[in-house]
Amino acid sequence: MDDGEIITGTLFDTGRLDKALAAASGLSRERVKGLIADGAVEIGGKPAKSGSAKAEAGTAFTIALPPPEPLAAQPQNIPLDVVFEDEHLIVVNKPAGMVVHPAVGNRDGTLVNALLHHCKGQLSGINGVARPGIVHRIDKDTSGLLVVAKSDAAHEGLARQFADHSIARRYLAVCAGHPNPSSGTIAGRIGRSDRDRKKMAVLPDDATRGKHAVTHYETIGRLDHAALIECRLETGRTHQVRVHCASIGHALLGDPVYGRTPKALRPLLDELGFDRQALHAARLGFRHPISAETLDFRAELPADMRELIDQTAR
Repeated sequence: MDDGEIITGTLFDTGRLDKALAAASGLSRERVKGLIADGAVEIGGKPAKSGSAKAEAGTAFTIALPPPEPLAAQPQNIPLDVVFEDEHLIVVNKPAGMVVHPAVGNRDGTLVNALLHHCKGQLSGINGVARPGIVHRIDKDTSGLLVVAKSDAAHEGLARQFADHSIARRYLAVCAGHPNPSSGTIAGRIGRSDRDRKKMAVLPDDATRGKHAVTHYETIGRLDHAALIECRLETGRTHQVRVHCASIGHALLGDPVYGRTPKALRPLLDELGFDRQALHAARLGFRHPISAETLDFRAELPADMRELIDQTAR
């Protein structure tokens, strides 16, 4: 079972502890009260006793979230776009809108549910019953290529390649504006935002939390108030491309969390009904973990991104 997440930070507000903690952590006030009752909260290095206690802005806090309950996924007959498959692994082209594995709020209809049916339950068990076979993830509203392990040996071999950054991953994205320079490297630690726990952020270089992240980008085409860019990932952090592009002032079009659509393009995105981040995992390359054969896969842009590019290329 996974360890629970540890949330650390400092309080923004003076007042009731439960209210100040909820504001600083992004958790609900009721959740905070329960965690205090469970002895999972420390304030200024000491266990918190009561949610009604007075808190001072600037006080450090630590919240130890319990590990999530394992959720056994059930097979579901959901169509899959299979790019490659053998007895050890399967590569799929995930559509936008599909969650990778079950979690609270998405109990079924996920890629894992579809894979359990397609592979007749033959998926690596290393990540437990909630995430069988899952070695890496892409966001719900990101489309594109994902490799899934069918055996534990394949899972371990793929995990090593992700850990040493030898997996080749290229994303195509449509960002707001025209990056200047037109190609470059974005490097910065990525971790939970202090202001909004549901968001990731580029942290200061001297931050003690977060993880080192590197994205290389290149402009493929200039569009109207936007650009088609290719991003090559050295690392694979949560929301990496979205956060890095936003950090240089060129958030992805349609991104509901990190982006703000340029005013000139809002009518077009409304007309197209484009309401997801314009991000597609277009290429995935790695060594087969069993045969050591070099594999390289590409997935064409989905129709909604093609239409967005066509309409902004005029």
